[in-house]
Amino acid sequence: MGAANIAAVAQDNNIVALCDVDTRRAAETLQKHPNAKQYRDFRKMFDEMEKSIDAVIVATPDHTHAVAALAAIQRGKHVYCEKPLAHSVYEVRRLMKAAQDHKVVTQLGNQGHSSDSIRQFCEWIWDGAIGKVHTIHAGCAAVNSGIDQLPLLKEQHPVPTTLDWNLWLGPALERPYHPVYLPGNWRGWVPFGGGTVGDWTCHVVDPVFWALDLGLPATIRADVENYDPKTQGDAYPMGEIITYEFPAKGSRGPITMKWYSGTQKIPRPPELEEGQKSVETGAVVVGDRGTILYGSHGAGGVRLIPETRMKDYKRPAASIPRVKGHQRDWLQAIRNGTKAGSDFAYGGPLTEIAMLGIIAIKVPGTKLEWDAASMRFKNSREANRFVNPAYRKGWKL
Repeated sequence: MGAANIAAVAQDNNIVALCDVDTRRAAETLQKHPNAKQYRDFRKMFDEMEKSIDAVIVATPDHTHAVAALAAIQRGKHVYCEKPLAHSVYEVRRLMKAAQDHKVVTQLGNQGHSSDSIRQFCEWIWDGAIGKVHTIHAGCAAVNSGIDQLPLLKEQHPVPTTLDWNLWLGPALERPYHPVYLPGNWRGWVPFGGGTVGDWTCHVVDPVFWALDLGLPATIRADVENYDPKTQGDAYPMGEIITYEFPAKGSRGPITMKWYSGTQKIPRPPELEEGQKSVETGAVVVGDRGTILYGSHGAGGVRLIPETRMKDYKRPAASIPRVKGHQRDWLQAIRNGTKAGSDFAYGGPLTEIAMLGIIAIKVPGTKLEWDAASMRFKNSREANRFVNPAYRKGWKL
């Protein structure tokens, strides 16, 4: 995503510096921008290039999002940060406050938020297309889990010469290098990624979060099979069902959202015609007068079901302004002195939903009561340990 984000902004912006801890992985992008100064340590880059930098893209593994993004914000730089925004609830809150205090333009990298389809979904919900929404079944079929590779961690491997392992670890607690962690596979490991719920919530839940003004849940419970966080806690499970309960807000009633990861699949809605494919990554949104089904990345393929309902529905006129590209929305906001569509004030709470789900996985079977104002669980000392996990020595927010 780093390469894709850079390509999206490089068309009419000057890339002055690039930073990556793995020169092999970064080689193609570095070659495309020969005039950009190259770094491995973002802290050194900011110290040397601060006056030349206006805006920063953070597209690193999840566990280094917060330290890099906060370092940029504190220097007054506008920030585009890949999803999920951070790796813990505490990090999310710190980034939200810093962005507000320093008055910078921010954008979370949930690119579907800039799509036409998410706007259509919101307009249909606000039009009353399915009445009062009470239940959401959302999820992703991807399996982001390192469980099967846990026995391999006993092996010893040399660090590749192209990789700075110490910088890649960043604030994560000390551990030896192992090729099962990277590239890419870090999503399945608790110290570095967010599993499937961390990877996909900001895409899949975004439409209902916007349309229904969900806010933060009052309770969260994870049900997981064949997983023991005490012995397998370094890895995420192969699948889980997380139940969120959102209290009534404004004119809407309470909403129950069930999240399905990996091996746990979204139930097939009874209204869906035989022969029609159900959703594997996306959501089924149930109201008292109908059901909407959509896919990922901004409610892709959004439609009422069954098809007869979709054909009969008189769609409302567009009421939400359309935008042309997620990165471009951020850049335009910088130039105009406005807000981007998924700034940290919006993307922060959306990410927090994922972080709360991750904590629930670590205390499975417990219905956690979340006090958002105090940033603590009312009924679980164990769960509170994960709200602000410790950093490795030498790193802090």
